Amino acid sequence: MGKRVLAKKRASAKLSHYRDGWQVNMVDVSEKKVSTRTAVAEGFVRMRPAVVRAVRGLKNPKGNPLEVARIAGIAACKRTAEWIPLCHPLALTHIDVTATLCQNGVALRSSVTTAAQTGVEMEALVAVSAAALTVYDMCKALDKSMEITDIVLVKKTGGKSGDYLRAHGVRVSPANKQRAGRGR
Repeated sequence: MGKRVLAKKRASAKLSHYRDGWQVNMVDVSEKKVSTRTAVAEGFVRMRPAVVRAVRGLKNPKGNPLEVARIAGIAACKRTAEWIPLCHPLALTHIDVTATLCQNGVALRSSVTTAAQTGVEMEALVAVSAAALTVYDMCKALDKSMEITDIVLVKKTGGKSGDYLRAHGVRVSPANKQRAGRGR
């Protein structure tokens, strides 16, 4: 057996979405116990100070990007299985998405909960991603050079693999975390 084939076999033994021959499949979770599972994700949309001022003053041609992003994140979270092909469709019991205006952009955070046989990490990440894309869409008339950055899983609880807590959360400078105005 060649080194390449052996390496693939070792890797596939650790990745539950693979069967023999590197064919992908949705993991069978029917034998797993139902438990309460949560996940928190964060992200950031970096923007120029002029765009931050426009958002704060609600002088955006499309309306309030923070509220629309929040709703978009919630809606996308509920459709994660349609975004990510091997994700299980889940009955979510709680979704919270926040969009906070900061000195250099918009900080996004999602928190998702379910009672299920598999976790909600992807749902939390999809919520933040969709919210970030929505902020970009709503503000692109003001600045197309905005950057979507630092989309990370911050925390997850429940399930066989146990709890996870990211060591440092989103890696944005402390100046970015300062609220700019009321954060509407």
